[in-house]
Amino acid sequence: SVRVLVMDPQTGEILAMVMKPDYDPNDPPRDDVAYLTSLMRNTIISDAYEPGSTFKIITTAAALQTGVTRTSEGFYCSGSTTVDGSRIRCWGEPHGAESMARALENSCNPVFVELGLRIGTQRFYDYLELFGFGRKTGVDIPGEASGILIKEEKVKRVDMARIGFGQSVAVTPIQLLTAACAAVNGGTLVTPHVIGSIADPAGNTLFQAETQVRSTPISAETSAQMRTLLEGVVENGGGRNAYVEGYRIGGKTGTAQVYIDGVVSSQTHIGSFLGFAPMDDPQIAVLFIVDQAEKRPDYGSVTAAPFAQDILLKSLNSMGIWAEGATLQTDVEAPDVTGLSVGKAAKAISEAGLRYVLDGDGDTVLDQLPAPGSSLTEGSVMMLYVQKDAPAQATIPVPDVAGMNVQDAQDALTAWNLNMEIQGEGLAVRQNPAAGEYTVPTATVQVEFLPPAQRDEE
Repeated sequence: SVRVLVMDPQTGEILAMVMKPDYDPNDPPRDDVAYLTSLMRNTIISDAYEPGSTFKIITTAAALQTGVTRTSEGFYCSGSTTVDGSRIRCWGEPHGAESMARALENSCNPVFVELGLRIGTQRFYDYLELFGFGRKTGVDIPGEASGILIKEEKVKRVDMARIGFGQSVAVTPIQLLTAACAAVNGGTLVTPHVIGSIADPAGNTLFQAETQVRSTPISAETSAQMRTLLEGVVENGGGRNAYVEGYRIGGKTGTAQVYIDGVVSSQTHIGSFLGFAPMDDPQIAVLFIVDQAEKRPDYGSVTAAPFAQDILLKSLNSMGIWAEGATLQTDVEAPDVTGLSVGKAAKAISEAGLRYVLDGDGDTVLDQLPAPGSSLTEGSVMMLYVQKDAPAQATIPVPDVAGMNVQDAQDALTAWNLNMEIQGEGLAVRQNPAAGEYTVPTATVQVEFLPPAQRDEE
């Protein structure tokens, strides 16, 4: 799954909130109540997860504010550290000698273990409360969760060590982004909100949202340090894939653990990137989370940072904030290249003043994003979905969903841009069109499901 949250870091106004997979509100899958319920769940505000290294933003801010470290302090990473008999590894090769600032750029776990322990349990929990963890943000959307903190009286020293780098603590995405905004906006924790204003039919304002400050966890001076540090992460460290020359972008990557059947998986992770821009006066904040990506490596720097970069760049341009020395770009229209060979599509896109990337392996364009006729800034990138040896223009093969449950069949068809008409429940036994037949994108495939017992009888 993918979750994206975009916010104004100064006011807490939520600018965008996206979750995938989702569903068409005009055509909800009412035949599968459990599946529909899962899709309706707003996981950005209701589901907690271990954030991993994006949480190092909070540890850094608390450590600087309490004075237990300074950005120039020297540390040494040998690749691991031991706390109360428990060995805690760094995520990669030993970093050796490094400053505190460089440790944040390297996302060095042992250094943040040390910082968490230096802050101490009582002070760290005070800062967790000031940053809003363990309680609801107060966002104007129903169903918000409070996240999970170990009770202060029960937390162990090794727990504090792990909290320092984003483990042994569970947060909702909206909690994390709201707290991180407080680290860069001058030091104030604000209440996030969706509704800006409400007016009656005559245009009279009935409600106007105002910025609500909940706490001031750090000073303006510490916040200024945080902006510099996080800009360094993007320029020199793990957030490099979010860097855009001429723009002041800051942020932090995260690669969090995933528990499968109660055991930490070594094969899959939750990759994320939390970013801000421009860093001299942040106007936009983005949290991009990719849960269990198929791409390897599935680190946040690979699966999340490039897409957060795209959101930041396009948003800044829309806000009239351009790269230093850049000239204003003109808008162009996306050409229709569906059904064309990749070569002809590339020529049409280049002539329109645009660029492209390919998704798939082939020589025929089956679909494109954005749609033909869409307005794009000159130099923008189009996504072309291609397939090898397509028998006809804009047609795709129907996948075989035999034996799948409703969720898996839905996922398999959605991956090919096809819709599903559900008949019955259980496991798939028949489909129309049949597997291997070709049809047009967005076509509906009728799939009949039967309970396992009836399926075996047939």
